[in-house]
Amino acid sequence: MASQASRYAASGSAIAAEGWTVERLTPPSRLYGANGLATGADGRVYVAQVGGSQVSAIDVDSGAIETISAMGGEIVAPDDLVFDEAGNLYLTEITEGRVCMRTPDGNVRVVQGDMPVANPITWHQGRLIAGECRVGARIMEISLDGGAPRVIVDNVPMANAFQVGPDGKLYFPVMGTNEIWRVDLDGGAPEVVAGDLGVPDSVKFDSKGRIVTTQVASGQVLRLDLVSGTREVLADLGPGLDNVTFIGDRIFVSSIPGEITEILSPGKVRSIVPRSLQWPLGLAVGADGAIFVADGTFGYTLRPGGSLDLAGMIFYPGCPGYMRGVAPGTTAGEWVVTTGLGGVARYRPAAGESEFLANGHDQLMGVAVAQGGAVVFAEYGTGRVLSAEGGEVSELASGMDKPMGVAIDAGGAVYVAEAGAGRIVKLAGGKAETVVDGLGRPEGLAVRGGKLFVVDTSAKALITVDAATGAQSVVASNLPVGAPQGVKPKFLGPIGDMAGPMIPFSDVTAGADGTLYVSGDAEGSVLALRVG
Repeated sequence: MASQASRYAASGSAIAAEGWTVERLTPPSRLYGANGLATGADGRVYVAQVGGSQVSAIDVDSGAIETISAMGGEIVAPDDLVFDEAGNLYLTEITEGRVCMRTPDGNVRVVQGDMPVANPITWHQGRLIAGECRVGARIMEISLDGGAPRVIVDNVPMANAFQVGPDGKLYFPVMGTNEIWRVDLDGGAPEVVAGDLGVPDSVKFDSKGRIVTTQVASGQVLRLDLVSGTREVLADLGPGLDNVTFIGDRIFVSSIPGEITEILSPGKVRSIVPRSLQWPLGLAVGADGAIFVADGTFGYTLRPGGSLDLAGMIFYPGCPGYMRGVAPGTTAGEWVVTTGLGGVARYRPAAGESEFLANGHDQLMGVAVAQGGAVVFAEYGTGRVLSAEGGEVSELASGMDKPMGVAIDAGGAVYVAEAGAGRIVKLAGGKAETVVDGLGRPEGLAVRGGKLFVVDTSAKALITVDAATGAQSVVASNLPVGAPQGVKPKFLGPIGDMAGPMIPFSDVTAGADGTLYVSGDAEGSVLALRVG
């Protein structure tokens, strides 16, 4: 176990080559996302982090963070967690579809598999209860001795973080109906106890038996008293909220973008860990100089010198889904994005609408728009580069080794970063002509003035390549990109039909003034590199 001030702090700061400067436009995140919460016997708040595939513990008074289960460890994509009286920690692994148990001495074993989109979990009087966050979800009592689980209720439209109430019944948020339901632990028909919410994704009880519930879409934390029928807003923290836990009567709330907040009283909050980017992934600069940051389930706009503004998220109207690659569209306020579920869409966040150009592809990455409007994108899973135009999708190249970044120069030539082959190629006549090879893992790619700029996540460097000669030089090194040294992250598959696979993608894009922007996915920052 190791303490962490940030995900990447141990590796130091980026180093710019002579003649270049480097600046962080957004601060590094301290948590690699924040999902389920549980209070440990030691008084710390334990945080499940899907995107980071790790578990951390926070001292809420000092702010100190300790990694309990690190990226690349036995616990994969934990979404929710709960302790029993003996100090065993039970976790749902959402991309693995299973429940695991971690003993106080650190041993991990699977206690239940075959739980697609495993998400909510709770412990009540010696009984372990877990559920699924999908349409048609099951909520089950899990056997700890390897026996078959017992279904308490099924066909639930997306259950999420839940708890047994003072009456001994299980109360759970139903995201698909925007309601809170309850059911007897021995089974029977569920009943609705609250509705007309802001897409609830957690239900927990305070010491007075009142429900405290987060709303992922509206960003509100609500307190519901089922006896008096009152409903009050405790805080309005912004979309993306996920879970709740208590230390005595103190209330702590998580938000998916790595944020932990204490609610001191209605309308008064204290930040424990500030909101930040989870990755980020694709970057693009619009004609007005605004940068679109694709951060998986969230999309932001960022102006140098300004703050991140939420543009959309998967629970917003018109959002195309989990966003990875991005390029400027053909009109102001429009972006072309690739999604985790294999789609390519024109996305207009302000209007709340998307238009899909392609669907059903395998692990899409970078995207670029040609002057004539054709959309070129990399299909990582099959090794193809494709073009969408006029309602048709055509193949530009196949047989490539994990293509990721895509760039198009002023003459219309298409360049591709092959992460698996360690090279940059130029596509001509259906063939791939090598421009430069011998790279580690090239991911993001941009082109400007006859020069290619590529993020090599293995070398932790931004490299410039002369497109005509292949000559290369380093623009910046020691970048916070890719996995930490010595860590081999485990593949994070899709989350049902909501998101994923969650494959990291460190991108680079260029502004009109020549500034280069790099997604520091290892620490959750956006970096700007400038000449001079």
